[in-house]
Amino acid sequence: MSNISNNTLKVDTFTCAWCGLTVSTFAADGTRRNHCPSCLHSQHVSDHVKGGPSQCHGRMTPIAIAVLRTADWMLIHRCVRCDELTSNPVCADDNQLMLMRMAVRPLAQPPFPLEALGSL
Repeated sequence: MSNISNNTLKVDTFTCAWCGLTVSTFAADGTRRNHCPSCLHSQHVSDHVKGGPSQCHGRMTPIAIAVLRTADWMLIHRCVRCDELTSNPVCADDNQLMLMRMAVRPLAQPPFPLEALGSL
């Protein structure tokens, strides 16, 4: 009697805590993802301050884009429960409109009146 192995492909997924989309943990280019490609929200599962898994499990809201010296874009999240900030690489299949909205927000909503630039 031969032992038949189960060759089932296992695809790791998670459900977005914000929009409910079922998301693969791997982006289209094969890199690992930790946020929803549609709404860019995440869940606080890693403790970046102490290292290891997080006990918080709060929703991570995307708040900004940071650009590294290498020109790679990073998505900045803030936990709605504990306020921890994290950064994660932007994935190739992330919602481009959402990314651009976050990237231009500081220019579209400066902390001073735009009329002040005319007097410089």
